[in-house]
Amino acid sequence: MAALFGSRVRRLRTAAGLTQAELGAKTHVVSTRITQIERSSGAKPTLDLARALDAALAADNLLVDLWPYVYREAFPDWSRAFMAHSAKAVSIGQYAAHVVPGLLQTEDYARAVLSVGRSLTGEEQLEERVAARLARQERLGSPDRPDLWVVLDEAVLRRPVGGRDTMHGQLARLLEATTEPHITVQVLPFDQGEHDALGGSLTVLTQPDGSEVAYTEGAHYGQLVEDPAEVRRFTVSYDRLRAAALPPLMSLGMIRSVMEGNHRGANVPSRSERRRLAQEQLQQSGGGRLRGGGGRIPRRRARP
Repeated sequence: MAALFGSRVRRLRTAAGLTQAELGAKTHVVSTRITQIERSSGAKPTLDLARALDAALAADNLLVDLWPYVYREAFPDWSRAFMAHSAKAVSIGQYAAHVVPGLLQTEDYARAVLSVGRSLTGEEQLEERVAARLARQERLGSPDRPDLWVVLDEAVLRRPVGGRDTMHGQLARLLEATTEPHITVQVLPFDQGEHDALGGSLTVLTQPDGSEVAYTEGAHYGQLVEDPAEVRRFTVSYDRLRAAALPPLMSLGMIRSVMEGNHRGANVPSRSERRRLAQEQLQQSGGGRLRGGGGRIPRRRARP
């Protein structure tokens, strides 16, 4: 796909009567960067550069539309199908066992996480992956943004990925994200003990036609699940995790407590007390029905 993107840039540039240096000047990069793109060598183009090239060459969004396929080449095969499904999902439910999900990561946190990938081949590929991850986050601010509901294992808050400053910035980002009406964050505390998703992360994606797919992921593998019966089992597991987690307001209190350096964390009520409080919150807010272990199924919000 990088080679196809480069050939289209070269063809459009030639048709426009521009040299590589002239196109570089129009897009604010050096001519050697245009050479790299046309030859599909060096770092892959960022989304901003793809947009600049598209505008400079009057490509009518051709290059912008090609770009997602180019950047996915920076990732292992098993993650590309997941990114394709998540790019069109209307609802995303995630349980994160080890790190903050990519859609809510800061740049420094993302770089720290991606720098330890076993499939990483060098610094250029690391920067490609960081740029790609940040570009995916743009959809959270778009008109077709999905509803995002994230359950974080308490370990995610406690592990200082990238060091203290990076982690402080990441926790602040989580607090900021929850001010958006389409984003909900819960924390699953350590005292919950064993649960269905021990050992890995889980994502449930609802597609525009109402169908669902599930995605499970470990440190060096991932699996997309599309069989309806299997997806249903993962959906029930995710509902149980939401029911067992702290209610959203208490979750924010724990995140804030960890960010402020209180390593004992916020006061965590018992499991029975958490369920009672969650039921009260649902009643006060006129919330939705309960599934299985008590997790609320969020109502579909009207889209702008």
